Amino acid sequence: MARPNEHEQEPARRAGDCHCPLSSASTRRRQRGRATPWILGVVVLAVAAGGWWWWKGRSAEGAAGGPASAASGPAGAGGPGGGGAGRGGRFAANRVQPVSVMPARLQDIRHTAAAIGTISASNTAVVRAQVSGVLQQIHFTEGQQVKAGQTLAQIDPRAFQAALGQAEGQLARDKATLDNARIDLTRYQDLLAKDAIARQQVDTQQATVNQLTGTVKADQAAVDSARLQVTYSRVQAPISGRVGLKQADIGNVVQTGDTNGIVSITQTHPIALTFAVPSALLPQVTAGLKGKTAMTVEAWSRDGKTRLATGKLATADNAIDIATDTIKLKALFPNDDDALYPNQSVSVKLQLATEQNRLAVPAAAVLRGSQGFYVYVVGADNAVSTRVVQTGAVDGDWMAVDGKIEPGDRVVIDGVDRLREGAKVEVIAADPKQRAGANAAPRRGRGASAPGGAASGAWGEGRRASGASAPQGAASGSGNPADAALRAPTAEARNDAAQAGGERPAWLDRLPPDVQEKVMKMSPAEREAWIAERRAKRAAASGGGN
Repeated sequence: MARPNEHEQEPARRAGDCHCPLSSASTRRRQRGRATPWILGVVVLAVAAGGWWWWKGRSAEGAAGGPASAASGPAGAGGPGGGGAGRGGRFAANRVQPVSVMPARLQDIRHTAAAIGTISASNTAVVRAQVSGVLQQIHFTEGQQVKAGQTLAQIDPRAFQAALGQAEGQLARDKATLDNARIDLTRYQDLLAKDAIARQQVDTQQATVNQLTGTVKADQAAVDSARLQVTYSRVQAPISGRVGLKQADIGNVVQTGDTNGIVSITQTHPIALTFAVPSALLPQVTAGLKGKTAMTVEAWSRDGKTRLATGKLATADNAIDIATDTIKLKALFPNDDDALYPNQSVSVKLQLATEQNRLAVPAAAVLRGSQGFYVYVVGADNAVSTRVVQTGAVDGDWMAVDGKIEPGDRVVIDGVDRLREGAKVEVIAADPKQRAGANAAPRRGRGASAPGGAASGAWGEGRRASGASAPQGAASGSGNPADAALRAPTAEARNDAAQAGGERPAWLDRLPPDVQEKVMKMSPAEREAWIAERRAKRAAASGGGN
């Protein structure tokens, strides 16, 4: 086949090259015309999704005071300029804060010295066998309180009874010989008076009588010794006290040299406590020992939560320990309830003095700032004010203070981290078990905020706001049990809010066990923040699904 002429094809190529730019421009314009509606549609959808998400966030904030307000942290309570971070800052500045209060009061404040001490028995005795033999009977129960002289055990007495009988027979024989010798002496003395016998014979008989008298006395001592051995076969308690664990069983051969003996007895009524205090307190201790009233000593558990017993200071050591610069003291406790045991380690509080009718507040209410120590006082209008105080001695959970506080003033003991001068508060129960649902009241409307603050918002408004958004949350397809609980129906939320005195809300049962325990341990503010966080996550998930 003949190939086309290249000169004939050249004009056609030049003609095609001439029309190529105009054709490409037309094609691009047609493509842009077809893509413009899709771009506009995507932009409109994005704007609509953003507006829906913003509207959902605003409605959630209106229902519970804003998710960020409960979690704004120190920025929401640091002062007039710290309104919180993010969207919740403007709400945190004006929120009603839940607090717990206690009234200031007049009471006696004790000055005490703390120490660590060891309980020791007043007397301790190891009961050992005083004769060797087979243990036949045990007459005590381990841990029993026994009296001095009470029989504790019985050792086989037959060998000792036989020895006693032998000694008594020897004594009877020697007594008879002595009686006969005395009769002969009397006869010889009568004959000597009649000058019928020699004086030497009378003196010899007198010596025989004296010799037999000594023999009878020795026999009597042997009888007494044998009788004592029989007595020793009955093991008796040397002191009154508590017996320990037995160290020998019935049928064992006990020896007088056994180290552990049969049992030990510790005298615990009364019981002693030995502890050491700094030597600087010695003048007060000495004055207390010389006073008419004995100084009070309290024994507490090692964690300091339980008072075990109360006793009196008995005496002080005769020298200061130069290695520790302390003085040892001993106190006695009646211990009628057996709360103290020998060798037990306890915390000690020695009462040195007492201030009468001192103004006191809970120690948890006293804070420290740049102006010194201060407390928050709740006024009649539920607004807090700062009162600077001077602190004194601490007696348990109460601290003596001086300042512009009167008895009966309500001081904040819980929830002070977000307070500032003039802030509005809601007083809730000091006991966390009594807070849940205590102030919740049924309210309708998704945007209503609870005037009561976080306590009612956490249990009442939090559920109703999440219940209002339940349809969207359900449409998102979330299978989280916590989200399902937050989407509880409104009727159930009202039923839970009606429960008072810290009862368990019904919706909490739908949470996993670990989440239930976590939520029940939360304070009202923490619980509100948790619920708001769950709502925000659910709203974000719903927006992402659309």
